[in-house]
Amino acid sequence: MKKVVLFLAVFLLSGLACGAVEVVYPRAQNVTINSGSTFFVGNSDREFKINGQTVPRNKKGAFAYVVKLNVGENFFTLEDSVKKEIFKITRPAPKTYSVTLPEQIDYTGYKTVMTAGDSIPLRSTPVDAGINRLSHLPSGVMLTVSGEKNGFYKVVLENQEAGWVAKHSVIDVKENSAANLKGYDYIDTDEFYTFVFQLDKKVPFVIEEGSTMVLKLYNVKDNSPYIMEFPYTEASGSEKLFGYSGEFIGNDFIWKIRKPLRTDKKHPLKGIRIAVDAGHGGYESGAISCFGEKEKDINLLISKYLRNELKKRGADVYMTRTHDKYHGLKERVDSANEQNSVILISIHGNALPDNLDPNKNSGTSIFYYYDMAKPLADCIIKEMTKQLGMNNDKVRQASLALVRNTNALSILIEVGYLINPDDSALLREADFQKAAAHAIADGIEKYLIDD
Repeated sequence: MKKVVLFLAVFLLSGLACGAVEVVYPRAQNVTINSGSTFFVGNSDREFKINGQTVPRNKKGAFAYVVKLNVGENFFTLEDSVKKEIFKITRPAPKTYSVTLPEQIDYTGYKTVMTAGDSIPLRSTPVDAGINRLSHLPSGVMLTVSGEKNGFYKVVLENQEAGWVAKHSVIDVKENSAANLKGYDYIDTDEFYTFVFQLDKKVPFVIEEGSTMVLKLYNVKDNSPYIMEFPYTEASGSEKLFGYSGEFIGNDFIWKIRKPLRTDKKHPLKGIRIAVDAGHGGYESGAISCFGEKEKDINLLISKYLRNELKKRGADVYMTRTHDKYHGLKERVDSANEQNSVILISIHGNALPDNLDPNKNSGTSIFYYYDMAKPLADCIIKEMTKQLGMNNDKVRQASLALVRNTNALSILIEVGYLINPDDSALLREADFQKAAAHAIADGIEKYLIDD
């Protein structure tokens, strides 16, 4: 009898412990955070306090509680009816910096450098961030530079136009004679308008989107820049652009522009090749929800529901990962392109830096880089916010690796905020995940059939 009583006592005590406050952020009880504020994120099935203040919870028990941080050590006591925990958060003293803005150095003459790797960004400004990428250059492209600033060389393009390339991405070479353009071929297939420019060396290039597509090839003998305009809308009969690419094969430059998709308005997704990317994976967990779930796992669940929904509607679907495995960003884009995907959708859950309030940030946001992908993003967010009842956290332009792909309409969907209590409670529910997949598929269909 004594053994039975003892067992029940242990069982009841362990049950109380399991029901205590679960804090998922901060991730330890002694941390350093360099911010004027931070937040406690987690869940609890009972009332509890932080430094004597009752912490609001939603119906599912999730919470996000913002606290101010003074310079030095900050102590926070979490206490409920079962236990008490003390968190120490240290905020470092702000450092003072003597900031000297970099000045541009103009050379008295020109020098020549050569790209020393693939996918080297040619930028419009000497800043390693933002929406300033003109193109991505392969290895072996000769560049004439006339100055430097902020760790970048100023690249001579045409007249007053200049580009910038990171100094660490190129090597010095002795000379740079202009390339000879011997001619070009045009290849017309069911899928692409293709132009092949026959050069005797690789040159810098820029492709501009629009109803008229523009290709500029620089450092071409007797004709720099060589400009070719292709009246895409007139030739295709469509204002929608479904992807393009520019690459060197040997010294030949291949410019491909995808033709408009042939869609059946009753079954618009039939035969459409779509890549679905479940963000993060493997050791890269992503954000943590209020309930402790890892972003990588929620991303994969939603992505699989999306795959099933798209396939049900006739789409040809490729997933960049189907289980918990790490894949590099370039690997994901390359694999989607190898599959000749027309649309690339990356699924994510959102988070925030310490200085913001998770309770004031919620909903679905979608990111794109190239203008051709924005109308698709607009259609999808409209359906998601309408069908799911999520806050519209806007369509935004951003320089993210997954959306800098020009071969397909490439977007990244932040389905909701994992550290917002209400969003977090929804993101873990299978019914919500299925509904999100359904809304995304509806958004793609609407984009395809809208004139």
